[in-house]
Amino acid sequence: MSIEIRNVSKQFGDFHALRNVNLDVDSGELVALLGPSGCGKTTLLRIIAGLETADAGSILFAGEDTTDVHVRERQVGFVFQHYALFRHMSVFENVAFGLRVKPRSTRPSDAQIKKKVMELLKLVQLDWLADRYPSQLSGGQRQRIALARALAVEPKVLLLDEPFGALDAKVRKELRRWLRRLHDELHVTSIFVTHDQEEALEVADRVVLMNSGRIEQVGSPQEVWDHPASPFVYGFLGDVNLFHGRAHEGEVEVEGVRFNAPEHGGARDAKALAYVRPHDLDVRPYTAGASGIVASIGRAIVVGPIARLELEPLESNPDNPGSGTIIEAQIPAQQFRDLGLKEGDQVVATPRKARVFVEEDWVSP
Repeated sequence: MSIEIRNVSKQFGDFHALRNVNLDVDSGELVALLGPSGCGKTTLLRIIAGLETADAGSILFAGEDTTDVHVRERQVGFVFQHYALFRHMSVFENVAFGLRVKPRSTRPSDAQIKKKVMELLKLVQLDWLADRYPSQLSGGQRQRIALARALAVEPKVLLLDEPFGALDAKVRKELRRWLRRLHDELHVTSIFVTHDQEEALEVADRVVLMNSGRIEQVGSPQEVWDHPASPFVYGFLGDVNLFHGRAHEGEVEVEGVRFNAPEHGGARDAKALAYVRPHDLDVRPYTAGASGIVASIGRAIVVGPIARLELEPLESNPDNPGSGTIIEAQIPAQQFRDLGLKEGDQVVATPRKARVFVEEDWVSP
């Protein structure tokens, strides 16, 4: 089932949770709503579910306006962060609950319920736990049961609010893979909320970046990673170093390093922000006259194939408010060893690649 979100706004007192949000979700798609706490992602999910009412705008399911449709009739499955399983019911009865409370005219027989529940428990690979109670399950098992319960009523739309947020890192990673495989098998239109960028990029077909009640960017995981639409998106998606510099006629100078930025050919000595990911910094031992950012290695963390370096710039640049802060760099561990580097050494860091933003207000017409 496709979902259309049209001009949706929501306020809580003076707080604007959502500001004129528009989004289309295709039938069978798995979409992640990604952003920091308070950006509006959970509010949007609850409005889609019917658990919250928008102040303005509408939600359409398969082209039909659901504004006045009660949450029970929207055919939506909802999975919360904290499982929300019934503690006094067995795993089997938890999954069967939605089927047992259906109106008598549409309620399956006991035999049909048993067949359906056992099929779902097999689907989430927990049929061997049917007689246990939630208190006897691990966090990962409880969340899979919560998902089976949501799927029992054959929802047209599946909504998940931080579904793995309460789990430890290893279990979270396992469940992310499992959810992706499950979605590929069922093709239920699904939207999940997360503040974990790795989770969104790994699981979703498309990622919706939200900030302060607005959508900043929508795209495939590769698109939003390779082509961030704004400084916020660049800063939110993984580790990044921010440098302040100047842009002039398609060239940018940052910390004494010049590189081409043809997309800013119209800039005239404008202030610029240059974002450089740690793996896009070239790090070499310092030699006199070398071009780049001179720094000392404050800390070197060499674990596995990557050496993570915390670089401390040696000179504070008055033109760069970011100077004096730690610069993060990543180089292959073997390269770190081959160069004979160690903590305290002076190095030169040079950006191989940067994403430059020049604010329109700073650019001459």
